[in-house]
Amino acid sequence: MQAQRATGNRGRAALRVALSHYVANGLSVAFGLMLISGGVHLLLGTLAASAAAVGVIVSAPPDLPGPRRGKFWQMLPSPLIGLPLFFFVQLLHSAPLRLGLLLVPATFLAFVAMAWGKRGIPIAIAVMFSMIFSMATPAPTGMAEALQRTLHFGIGAGLYVIYAVLANHALNGRYRVQAMADVLLSLAALMRTEARQFTPRDDSGDVREVPAPLLGQLLREQAALADQLQATRDIVLESPRTPRRQRLAGMLVLVLELRDLLLASELDLDALKAHPGHAAALYEMQRVLDELADETEALADTLLLGRQPAPVPDRRPELAAIHLEDEDAPPPAGHVGPTPAMLARGLASRIGHINDEVLRLVALARGDVEPDLTVVRANWQMFVSPTEWSLLPFLTLWRWDAPPLRHAIRAALAVATGYAIAVMLPWGSHDYWILLTIVVVLRGSLSQTLERRDSRVAGTLLGCVLAVGLLSTHPSPLGMLAAVTVAQAIAHGFAVRRYLVTSVAATVLGLLQAHMLSVGMSPTFALFERVADTLIGAALAWAFCYVLPSWERSQIPALVARTLTAQARHARLALGLGQLRSVVTSPELEWRLARREAYDSLSALVQATQRSLSEPRAVQPPLEPLEHLQAHSYQLLAQLSAVKSMLVLRRDRLTPAEIEGPLARTAERIEAAIGSTPTTGPVMPESAPATTLAGPIPLPDPFDNDVSPWLLRRLDLATAIAAQLRDDAARILQPLATNVPKTKTA
Repeated sequence: MQAQRATGNRGRAALRVALSHYVANGLSVAFGLMLISGGVHLLLGTLAASAAAVGVIVSAPPDLPGPRRGKFWQMLPSPLIGLPLFFFVQLLHSAPLRLGLLLVPATFLAFVAMAWGKRGIPIAIAVMFSMIFSMATPAPTGMAEALQRTLHFGIGAGLYVIYAVLANHALNGRYRVQAMADVLLSLAALMRTEARQFTPRDDSGDVREVPAPLLGQLLREQAALADQLQATRDIVLESPRTPRRQRLAGMLVLVLELRDLLLASELDLDALKAHPGHAAALYEMQRVLDELADETEALADTLLLGRQPAPVPDRRPELAAIHLEDEDAPPPAGHVGPTPAMLARGLASRIGHINDEVLRLVALARGDVEPDLTVVRANWQMFVSPTEWSLLPFLTLWRWDAPPLRHAIRAALAVATGYAIAVMLPWGSHDYWILLTIVVVLRGSLSQTLERRDSRVAGTLLGCVLAVGLLSTHPSPLGMLAAVTVAQAIAHGFAVRRYLVTSVAATVLGLLQAHMLSVGMSPTFALFERVADTLIGAALAWAFCYVLPSWERSQIPALVARTLTAQARHARLALGLGQLRSVVTSPELEWRLARREAYDSLSALVQATQRSLSEPRAVQPPLEPLEHLQAHSYQLLAQLSAVKSMLVLRRDRLTPAEIEGPLARTAERIEAAIGSTPTTGPVMPESAPATTLAGPIPLPDPFDNDVSPWLLRRLDLATAIAAQLRDDAARILQPLATNVPKTKTA
């Protein structure tokens, strides 16, 4: 039975991959390659088709699922810059020294494009491909042949830009659905991780000890979800004018609310675990969360398959029936604060809110309810990434400590060294493979480079075997075109998700493309040649990570400051009462933007900390206080999410006169603690921060009485966490300011 379940899970996972937006995008790119190169083959012949295919391959990296707006301007830079570089490499093909003098500065300028972040990376790679694949062609016999090849390259590149814009427009509706399904699958995975926290302490130990492995997993999943949500916003929130688009946009808004509710669901969990009769209640809550995750996954699957989602049961009655084994026992003498029974009911109630949102998600997908898109329709531009190109990243690049500038210099030096080695090797006529390996392996951080290095070497070994086996069958030109098309689909589709798969397919693609450009190449020799070139290129990429390095510790102070500033602004807006009047008021919109920045800034800090784990211990930032700061930021978001939930969902059971003053004072105290630039002065970890409550007050049953005392308790806890954040920041910044390496790990 267990084996059958595992097989079924693998089958569902494979189906989800096959129906995903990145596979659809890979197939779209491959179809464009086949259409353009096939057409050129029929009209102009095999060699012209090979050059046109290079133009397609060079133009393809920026072709990723995205909004229709700005697609043409995203696609244009690659062929616009790549075309003259392709031509100049053709002219200098037989002059190694002059070719090297072109490659090195061109590499520097190409990698400068990475200053534009995720938008610039594929353009930098595409520009490098234009030079490297031009090197893969035989030396032209003269100016006429160089111009002819460049013309065919330009035909392929130009036609592909037009094709990519049209294909993205045609697939936009499908991309919206696929991106939404992908987010739902990630949300379901986050639900399962949250559910693991409800494992009784008797079975697993204290899973909430900070920093704990499970908390680290939650932070990484939250960081990944934050990146994924922004990419999905860019597609789903673009022009939500039709009913179908509006339903998807409404579902995305609900996912954002669900993320907050999941955060709040773990509050008071530690206190309940300390109660002897907690096990059965926690198991029930865990079961409900796992079932809600199953239903979220099922909803994602129905979206991918284009089916009508089935109705899901309301689990409120099950949650209402949860109780502790001895909940009627009187609290011990001197007990202050909520009783275990109240905590259990509160936890069940917060899971009930998650249940309600999952019901709304399914109802929206079914079309049973109409989405509330007042905010999204009126202000969607505020929540999506800009599509215009700005000169600001380029103008702010020219600082010696700027990571993109150092990476561009590093890449230029690596390519220069790789080219010099390639020219001196016995197989120097195929020197481009070393440079190709450097370009695809070398990344801005050591951790990313190490991951790419290992995948590239393993993928090249497998890809060489596959390519040599295919070439040994002496396929026809059309057979070669079909194989190149399949390899392009796989290489492009998995470039972001699974680079090992991309490396295998890209190796096959590169060898087949080189064979088409240079008829007569020996497939047997290519196996050993490519493996050796790959090992050399991977070793150079790894070695040059230590040249002008941009260690993560240099970025940590700015990321910490950004995180604390975002947390303080989010607290100030989340604790305001103005946004309760209407969801279209300015305070509500400001809060939504502040919430996004709070998650995004924490995500950037989590990812930088994770990357630093691969760096030499001597240059690592102070990891233990970093992990504590991330945990406390996560907890502050959870407390504020609970407060926001009470203000919105239970405001009819609040007493405004009792909470308005504490809300304002809490916002001021959090702002005072973390809202300004963190100090690097002495830390006073034992000092007690000012709190909202003068002392313990009785907490009534939250289901039968006014919940204002419970809201005040949340405010008190949020104030205390803000003070901990301040101290965490000081412990991080002190050693960085004095340049004293901190190597202790948690």
